[in-house]
Amino acid sequence: MHLEAKADDQAFREEVQDFLTGHLTPELRQAGQRTMGICSPHEASQAWQKILYAKGWAAPSWPVEHGGTGWNAMQRHIFATECNLADAPMLAPMGLDMVGPAIMGYGSARQQAGYLPRILSAQDSWCQGYSEPGSGSDLASLQCRAIRDADDYIIDGSKIWTTHAQHANRMFCLVRTKTSGKPQQGITFLLLDMESPGVRVEPIITMAGNHEVNQVFFDAVRVPRANRVGAENEGWTVAKYLLEFERGGRAWGARLRGALANLQRLAKARGIANGGLSQRLAALAVDVTSVEFTEQRVIAELSKTGRIGPASSLLKTRACAVLQAISECGVETIGNYAAPYQPKASQWGSNVDAIGRADELAVVGRYLDQRARSIAGGSNEVQRNIMAKLVLGM
Repeated sequence: MHLEAKADDQAFREEVQDFLTGHLTPELRQAGQRTMGICSPHEASQAWQKILYAKGWAAPSWPVEHGGTGWNAMQRHIFATECNLADAPMLAPMGLDMVGPAIMGYGSARQQAGYLPRILSAQDSWCQGYSEPGSGSDLASLQCRAIRDADDYIIDGSKIWTTHAQHANRMFCLVRTKTSGKPQQGITFLLLDMESPGVRVEPIITMAGNHEVNQVFFDAVRVPRANRVGAENEGWTVAKYLLEFERGGRAWGARLRGALANLQRLAKARGIANGGLSQRLAALAVDVTSVEFTEQRVIAELSKTGRIGPASSLLKTRACAVLQAISECGVETIGNYAAPYQPKASQWGSNVDAIGRADELAVVGRYLDQRARSIAGGSNEVQRNIMAKLVLGM
């Protein structure tokens, strides 16, 4: 696929721009501008997804039979890029980009019919139960136990760094159902109701003052066996499939393009877009383009095989490095205005006066959040091992 736009592509871009102009309210744009983590404030994200759902645009990468758009790779790239450039709220990826594809790939027909429409319409909000205290990137070492009891599993243990667990009514969760043999062979993939008795969510406030992640505790939580995706003790296969989409299916190029455009606006507003900074901005633009082309190769592989494959590790690692570089440059661009601690003013919908420009309020929060991108979704060290083994054949 080539990134050069054709006449049809330009017409589609204008259609997307017109839609965004007509449906992105100032409040929704502010939510996009104030986004510091992997998704925008929950209420804004849900509201925007429902608008997209009414248009039929909520899940551009899904197959048409499950409610997708039927767009080609270029159209998906254009749509994602224009949304980022317009400061549209970032949709929560846990449902649309993670568990949705996993249910399509490994779920039963009943699970697909029950869960996918509710994911698409934002009736259900999902969180990811993977990481545990002491079991982060070494996911196979997880110890959260699930014991069979007739037609149920009984879960005991905890998960940590669980994004938006405070908002979610559903979780997709990896649990240990067998302790003998290789660790990967004793893991099962379950879907659970967050309102089940025994589920407790404790907030974790980040350095930016943002409540995005949590620790979740399970005390004899019952989950019906019908909520298992794939076979018992074979959840590792489902988890690896899902992680390909988490790492490679996030429209990284579009996100980077939007982040770079925001940085360029900040530099221009500060009157420092020339000189040495202009060279740095140009270098970042080259980096963004390289990620976009890498992403198109990944998408081409997906269109041929139905799998993103190990190249998703390359894309995730490189895209996060560029995103971190953009966030670092953002902090340097606003200079002394990065120093004030303004968690209340930076929140979506806040009427607290800002110190400095209002459009700079998320700069430091994004910088702090981006520090975690080196480990989120699998640490860079793990990704390099995957690339060495499965991409380079070492």
